[in-house]
Amino acid sequence: MKTRQIGKTGLHVTEYSFGTAALGGLYRTCPRESAMETLQAAWDAGLRYFDTAPYYGLGLAERRTGDFLRDKPRDSFVLSTKVGRLLHPVPDNAVPDYSYVDPLSFDVTYDYSYDAIMRSVEFSYARLGLNRIDILYVHDIGAYTHGAARNAVLLGQLLDSGLKALDELKSSGVISAYGLGVNEVPVCLDVMRQADIDCILLAGRYTLLDRSAVAELLPLCEEKKTSVVVGGVFNSGILATGPVAGSHFDYMPAAADVLEKVAAMEAVAQLQGLPLAAPAIQFALDHPAVASVLLGTAKPSSLVRNMELTKAKISSDDLATYSNYTLVAPALGENAVRV
Repeated sequence: MKTRQIGKTGLHVTEYSFGTAALGGLYRTCPRESAMETLQAAWDAGLRYFDTAPYYGLGLAERRTGDFLRDKPRDSFVLSTKVGRLLHPVPDNAVPDYSYVDPLSFDVTYDYSYDAIMRSVEFSYARLGLNRIDILYVHDIGAYTHGAARNAVLLGQLLDSGLKALDELKSSGVISAYGLGVNEVPVCLDVMRQADIDCILLAGRYTLLDRSAVAELLPLCEEKKTSVVVGGVFNSGILATGPVAGSHFDYMPAAADVLEKVAAMEAVAQLQGLPLAAPAIQFALDHPAVASVLLGTAKPSSLVRNMELTKAKISSDDLATYSNYTLVAPALGENAVRV
């Protein structure tokens, strides 16, 4: 599989990559056997960039990802995880509902400070069972997650000392790159105006349907040579299922205007002889700032099906025909689960 460079670093990632939120039981249980089979299907398909996080299954996804990668040659893959949430043990009957089914018995504390980031990295090493992490993302900083008042405090932690920790980890060779892992555009602009970062894992904000990143963020990324890894290309499923009953957009049931726009897109795809999921999965890679498209599932069959969609021949002109049906800066649904 082709690779692309991360920022100005020497790190290269495969154009398609694997996200592990579903392996932590997001929305539905994921047995260990299914998790390992799905990771193997991703490996067999040529994916060599794997993204995880402490939050996914409250440590479960990191454990499973590390177990799978441990016997692979270390220079044959790229691994990213995240900082910003510290896990602490709780009784089995006190595990909060973060939409992960059968997670480990932990809860989270948000902390983006120097000390917390250093501690988080050490904890991730232990869960992964690996001695190197290539990319660290600051996870879910932003007003959508925390509210404006609380985020002002947490963003202050990051800007005052957290970025120093990440810079030290990179300059000492512990990691090769760092950036943000978020579902929203404004906080990316806030951080990038004050600091240079290597990459952004942006979920759901540069898709066929949602172009929130186009006006300011992507031009700034090109200017500063900050790479974008795009997640959530199906916008919580609707660009894969089409506008069917029960379809979701931004982690919530799709509203009427969204259903209407997706129906129009589906009609365009049919004229091109394609399922709508094919342009949805290929769209982001047409932008020069994008380094990789992150795919996530807990089923080997879904991974194989998605990889087949990457093989359809779709021109830039054909992708451009969907631009008439995009939403204008939609907001995340209230109480959304952010991955």
